[in-house]
Amino acid sequence: MTSPISIDLDVFERILQSTVSVSFVEQLCRRRRIKLRRGIYSLTVVVWLMIYQRLNSKRTLSAAVQFLARETCRWPHRSQDSRRMGECRISTRTGGYCRARLKMPKLVATDVCDHIFEQLQAIMQERLPDVGRPMFVIDGTTLRLQHRPELVKAFPPGSNQHGENHWPTMLLVAFHDVHTGLAMRPSWGPMYGQQAVGEQVLAREALQRLPGDAIVLADCDFGIFAFAHAVQQTERSMIFRLTAARTQKVLGGMSLRPGRRRKVTWEASRWDRSTHCDLPEEASVKGWVIACQNPARQDEMLFFFTTLDLKPKRILALYKLRWNIETDLRSLKRTVDLHQVTSKSQSMVEKEILMAICAYNVVRAVQYLSASAAGLRPRQLSFSTAQDAVLAAWPYLQRASTQAEFHAEVQRLLRVVAESRLPERSHRRSYPREIWGRGGHFPFRRSPGKEVRP
Repeated sequence: MTSPISIDLDVFERILQSTVSVSFVEQLCRRRRIKLRRGIYSLTVVVWLMIYQRLNSKRTLSAAVQFLARETCRWPHRSQDSRRMGECRISTRTGGYCRARLKMPKLVATDVCDHIFEQLQAIMQERLPDVGRPMFVIDGTTLRLQHRPELVKAFPPGSNQHGENHWPTMLLVAFHDVHTGLAMRPSWGPMYGQQAVGEQVLAREALQRLPGDAIVLADCDFGIFAFAHAVQQTERSMIFRLTAARTQKVLGGMSLRPGRRRKVTWEASRWDRSTHCDLPEEASVKGWVIACQNPARQDEMLFFFTTLDLKPKRILALYKLRWNIETDLRSLKRTVDLHQVTSKSQSMVEKEILMAICAYNVVRAVQYLSASAAGLRPRQLSFSTAQDAVLAAWPYLQRASTQAEFHAEVQRLLRVVAESRLPERSHRRSYPREIWGRGGHFPFRRSPGKEVRP
């Protein structure tokens, strides 16, 4: 009998080979009625190179073009209508690749990102026995963009008591699997300005792409009635943390002892209806309000709202998994380097984000399969080391001419990643967390002709 890991591995290999293959991209273009680009930098090659850029530490156009010029002769899926690719006569200048990236439709990047997530989510099944469904945690973060007129207009910078900030800021809301770290296509919008959107609005938009049987896990920023009602309308379960003030309103002023729960009907308040005019008159959410003592702070109480019929201790244990998205966002922003997007147009910024999610999910899939084969949990392996291993194996996966050769390279990759187990800290830090001082500053630049006060 074939083992589950071998079945998943076969599916994973087919996903890697077919997700951005020539046939898949052609089918995608026909469905979207997009003219298929021919030549060296076809849509298939551009998608592969943009994913490679995110895996590479430099993340430059030159690094991707150099990779293409060196490896293209051995690519089994290279464009058949390109004579220069067959003869290995490709210029290492970045102009052609840059123009091809600009011309690539955003719909192609969106569909590729969704397709990779759907295919990987089907094989990366990590479900708790008492829950039996996948659990996704939601959180928001910000990305810093280049100071360009188009980006400043689309994503205005913030301001404080010292004046307006320099960098445009994008607000991004993402759903991640709490066990595997797999990321769904996020939603984004301006954080400041007249067209600013809140995290809850973006969360309701991203909610429509979530798997139908998923459980939504969120902190108190999303623990409001409007979002809880939106989750209920999609027939999904939820675990939300509530603030103490909101808990009192939901309970009608009644108290709740630690370790206890109470069945309630959460109804919209006057403030909820004033800020969310689309709520129906009979809107309500039925569930449980749970009170738990914070294990780390004995003087703090934690309150939760859930539609799951589980004991308070179990709900508290599930909520502890919410911290995983903090490390996921750190990997996405620092390791995959989405902290500051260097593209200069709104369209390219959005395509960069989508391709970064694709690269991130490929690394997470490698972690999952490596951990399954080694009898570990996916989050016990280092994401940074896994990304380095995927980048090192990327050329060999591209040049594999037979299925047996491709399978051997994937097996070698999984063995390397399985060795990157993170150390388990058995005790707390012996020293407090501290940061270095800011140090000195250069003098501020002033406009020409402007007098400086003594």
